[in-house]
Amino acid sequence: MTEYLYPASVDEALRCLEAYQGNARLIAGGTDLMPDLRKARISPRCLVDITRIPALDQIAVTQDFVEVGAAVTLATIRDSAFLNQHVPALVDAARSVGATAIQSVATWVGNIVQAMPAADGAIVALALNAEARIVDGHGERWRPVESLFVEPGVSAVDPCRQIVTRLRFPRPPSPSNGGPCLVVGTAWRRIGRRPSLVLPILACAVKMCLRRDGGRIERAAVALGPVAPVPYRARETEALLQGRPPTGEVFAQAGRVAQGECHPRSNVLRASREYRLAIIPALVSDALSTAAERALSLVQ
Repeated sequence: MTEYLYPASVDEALRCLEAYQGNARLIAGGTDLMPDLRKARISPRCLVDITRIPALDQIAVTQDFVEVGAAVTLATIRDSAFLNQHVPALVDAARSVGATAIQSVATWVGNIVQAMPAADGAIVALALNAEARIVDGHGERWRPVESLFVEPGVSAVDPCRQIVTRLRFPRPPSPSNGGPCLVVGTAWRRIGRRPSLVLPILACAVKMCLRRDGGRIERAAVALGPVAPVPYRARETEALLQGRPPTGEVFAQAGRVAQGECHPRSNVLRASREYRLAIIPALVSDALSTAAERALSLVQ
């Protein structure tokens, strides 16, 4: 590495990347990038730091979406009053990453672009139906975060030529923003040898939309990891939940369906495949119960 640049805009950052023809890398928090540099896994000639680009360090709440800039740290997410009240699963996932010092510099976007199947930020992004705004020399577009994972550690985003400038997900509905018929609850569950500073044995994020009249499940999103080569949406489980009442019996059945559609592998440092499969039903059922309780509390 010979240069470290601070572009003042996204366009300038793109020009910096283009100038190095694949030999530059973006950096924001750097909590994953710097260990890769020290271990010589990557050797860029230049680092392009996007943390001084205006607005990339902000969380914006619009009528339809919650948008999180590429330079927003996990600590900022953890401490956001709006997210604590309306999207606690995202806050809990941010709190799971590393320790306080790591959360103070690590970013949600960076956690996703690393493309690890156990990444806390990636799993919760799937449950929230998050999208990424990708900018490159061909323009800009929104892509579902779920489409960005190719295989463990390989992202569809090229950090040498493309920039994820922000993430967005649908704002939870409320009477004040045009959603009087639905209430939404989210939940995050993580099992590991320690609450943080280690990769999880399993993690689960849930988003549940309930109808105010009768409490039937309008739709649900259930994301898990690491149970596949990439962060995983349990689609069969989600289909089972649609239209059903939010009861313990239904959630237990959903946990068993999730167990059947997941394919975790054994890891000598964390847990065996058999252990992971054994705890999936309880993990999913517990997350669903919490999400339903949070949604129903809004009806009171």
